[in-house]
Amino acid sequence: MTALAQRYPAYTGFAAVLSGAGLPIYIYAPKYYADTFGVSLTALGAVLFGLRLFDVVQDPVLGWISERLRQGRAVAVSGGALALAASMLGLFAVPPPIDPIWWFGLTITGLFTAFSFLTINFYAQGITKVGDDDKGHVRLAAWRESGALLGVCLAAVAPTLLMDVSAAPFATFAWGFAAAAVVAALFMWPEWTGARVDHPPSPMGDILRDPLARRLLILALVNATPLAVSSTLFLFYVESRLGAPGWEGPLLVLFFLAAALSAPIWSALARRYGEKPVLLAAMVLAVASFGVTLTLGQGDTLAFALICIASGATIGADLTLLPAMFARRLATISPNGGQGFGLWSLVSKFTLAFAAVLLLPLLERSGFAVAAATQPEQALMMLTVLYALVPSVLKLVAIALLAATRLED
Repeated sequence: MTALAQRYPAYTGFAAVLSGAGLPIYIYAPKYYADTFGVSLTALGAVLFGLRLFDVVQDPVLGWISERLRQGRAVAVSGGALALAASMLGLFAVPPPIDPIWWFGLTITGLFTAFSFLTINFYAQGITKVGDDDKGHVRLAAWRESGALLGVCLAAVAPTLLMDVSAAPFATFAWGFAAAAVVAALFMWPEWTGARVDHPPSPMGDILRDPLARRLLILALVNATPLAVSSTLFLFYVESRLGAPGWEGPLLVLFFLAAALSAPIWSALARRYGEKPVLLAAMVLAVASFGVTLTLGQGDTLAFALICIASGATIGADLTLLPAMFARRLATISPNGGQGFGLWSLVSKFTLAFAAVLLLPLLERSGFAVAAATQPEQALMMLTVLYALVPSVLKLVAIALLAATRLED
């Protein structure tokens, strides 16, 4: 067993913690602040969009810093892990000492700044470890993204399960997350202290001028947007369109568990048949899943559960193969990886901004009211269109982009 293989569990655990601070928070935090503190969806969408505009500047800067860290990398990353834990506690475990919308903005900014810094360093470290082993990028991605998706599963279901045992389930979740973040940082400590960065920092312009890297960034932007859309609206769709309150947690777990279990399968298929044809097949399956979702209505929970399995499996391909393809290209043009994954982080989070600033206000203006016993028919129709039709169209655009992209051998 190689030294890298011996350290795979540390990468898996760290990825699980990072993912728990990402997508689940976008799913739960806006609804939590709307339900608990009466903050409007439009205001929450505006805050999330403002945060993404901040990321336009922040993430490339964090990538620039990452490439210039040397002996202090372990300390910097550990500090980032502590900031991540503290921000999660502030978001869910501390009653807002100021206006809730401002407290939401401050804590979630801290959370996602730490998330970005850790993610950029974590993915760049993967490039350093794998080096020139092309198949190694896909293999490491399978371990890393399996851990990430399992972390998403745990973070998605934990608040729902904790409702039965805790009077403050989100606060309990935040304390558990903080403890997990500290443990994961300790296990990854040898990776940062033993890392050697022999390559000079890469200018961002070198990455953006590379045709393949630029195409992969655009593809990542378009391809990730459907997941951002469906994640932002998932809780509302299950509760109001399907009429299945209480099933949000189990369905989320089913979705992300399918993604986690499928990741090693997609990785194995990609090593045998190539990333591009395998990813195209997964994208086609995603479009089919969204298409069936358009036909669902009240009481179709079982059918939606099957769709969660199919669409979740396609996310396993997206999150495993696309970062591996980008990492392999960065190994050639920007071996440090920090600047490149700063751009990748920006692209990934901008999709969530698009979903928040556009979809939540549209849903509210259609007559949708949070926590209302019944919703007007036009609001339910708008919810279905936004949840299923918009991602279908975006996924078709991503298929066309990937089909037109010539990957390196």
